Amino acid sequence: MSEPTPAKVTFVTIGEDRVGQRLDNFLIGHLKGVPKSRIYRIIRDGQVRVNKKRASQTTRLEEGDEVRIPPVRTAEATVAPAVGAGLAERLTRGLVYEDDWLLVYNKPAGLAVHGGSGISLGLIETLRALRPKEDQLELVHRLDRDTSGLIMVARKRSFLRRLQKLMQGGGMEKRYWLICRGFKGQSRSINAPLLKLTSSNNERIVRVSREGKASDTEFRIVERLADTQLVEATLGTGRTHQIRVHAQYGGFPLLGDSKYGDPAVNERLKKMGIQRLCLHARTLKLRHPETGAQLSLEAPLDDAFEHALSVLKKEKVA
Repeated sequence: MSEPTPAKVTFVTIGEDRVGQRLDNFLIGHLKGVPKSRIYRIIRDGQVRVNKKRASQTTRLEEGDEVRIPPVRTAEATVAPAVGAGLAERLTRGLVYEDDWLLVYNKPAGLAVHGGSGISLGLIETLRALRPKEDQLELVHRLDRDTSGLIMVARKRSFLRRLQKLMQGGGMEKRYWLICRGFKGQSRSINAPLLKLTSSNNERIVRVSREGKASDTEFRIVERLADTQLVEATLGTGRTHQIRVHAQYGGFPLLGDSKYGDPAVNERLKKMGIQRLCLHARTLKLRHPETGAQLSLEAPLDDAFEHALSVLKKEKVA
């Protein structure tokens, strides 16, 4: 049964089980049934405070933090959107690994990892709906909406913190496959700081900038196609849009990338039946923080990516 929506200002002190959780995720769980658009609005408006200060939706909570939650009218609460049978079936088939602490999925392209502005149901909301008895499911990391492939979901918040610590310490290897045009030689190492910006139409965009955060990506040729290339990217850091922006910066933009790619090339691709961002989180390697087992996971390419490879082996885009 859903918790009652508060009719007055309430204050919640964060316990150990919530340490490291994002503010928006905490509120979504605490204000069950309240539309996410409303939750994001009260955060943006400064009505939610952490230790009496304004906070962003991505603020990570610490033990002992005091969260101020404003009144939210019960009338605004709605029934959580139902998960379609098709999506549920795709995720069931896409489960790559499962144990008592961790779930790893092969995320479909086009599915956001988290609901937000204009998106009512992302991967994590879908999994929470499909697994209602599990109340601690949390994303370990993120993938762009149009990127397919491996994504980790912690089943316990305490384990989430251990995985994130492992990532921050370089104990996790993530490799992606991408199709691009213009990649020269056998390998490239790009070290270029990345800065997140907001465009005039309120769209998030990332640029190489001296003011940005240090970022490095290793690129290696896998196969040369007709006039494009299948390339493997290994992340040294995990910044927003890192592979896409580093590829653009290096002169080999990803095919199907509407934000950082070549518009003319993308138009030609559509005529060839290629309509997805050609980026896939292919492999993941780590030592399991709980069991000590060495995990080496791989996500197969989806039909759309396989189709792109098949076509581009025979045809040129220019």
